[in-house]
Amino acid sequence: MPAMPDATRPSNDTHSPFGTTDDEPARGPRGIQSVEVGGQLLKALARTGRRMALKDLAREAGMTAAKAHPYLVSFCKLGLMEQDGASGHYGLGPLAMQMGLISLQQADPVRLAVAELPALAQEVGYTVSVAMWSGQGPAIIRVEEGPTHVYVAMRHGTPASLRHTATGKIFAAFGAPQRIAPLLEAEGHRLDDPAFARELAVIRDSRLSVVENQLLSGVSALAVPVFDGFGQLVLAIAAIGPSVTLDLDPEGRPARLLREQARSLSQRLGAPAQA
Repeated sequence: MPAMPDATRPSNDTHSPFGTTDDEPARGPRGIQSVEVGGQLLKALARTGRRMALKDLAREAGMTAAKAHPYLVSFCKLGLMEQDGASGHYGLGPLAMQMGLISLQQADPVRLAVAELPALAQEVGYTVSVAMWSGQGPAIIRVEEGPTHVYVAMRHGTPASLRHTATGKIFAAFGAPQRIAPLLEAEGHRLDDPAFARELAVIRDSRLSVVENQLLSGVSALAVPVFDGFGQLVLAIAAIGPSVTLDLDPEGRPARLLREQARSLSQRLGAPAQA
């Protein structure tokens, strides 16, 4: 009797739905191409953040309307998309909304940020930290030393001044005024101080806070905000280093790396992609 083919091994059939043969080099885990193609439509909706006509959605996903339409029909049946009865435009459906909410509930911003700190410290080249809001204001919850040491007594739980630290100013800029004002007054400052108000406006616009020799002579820092899927500030990530070597240019390497990290974390927490 001829040997039966081993069902546990992939076939050499060149008409495999995966489009590869055993003679081709491995390219990572195999997937279903049609799912990946259709997924571009979901990505397009998430990226634009609005309902779209068939032709516009197809163009955004890099395909023709004729190719996109069958995917949209199936996605609507599943509840991943829905079509507006009046305009005919397509938007995310109830199942997509449910999945998004579940993802937000499962996301732990602290865990995600702490896991990225060691690599970020090495890449930036300076000590980095993560801070979150506590009952008494922003507090450092994790510090990761970089190759360039800075002699600052920072440990877990250290409070961050709202007026004199890059981390604190992030919370002052993006926090609720009714929560920020009393704590600033306790530091001897006012939220409506014209100079400080202008500084906070710049921070909101650039999403970057910079301090030079403010709290400690010879020490400077940059900080960036991390937002969740509801647009709320959840964390601040900072880089701290000697003033003589830390590049404080908003377009410099440390600022760019911090922004990229904050943007990545925010998107993983459900925040929309920044323009």
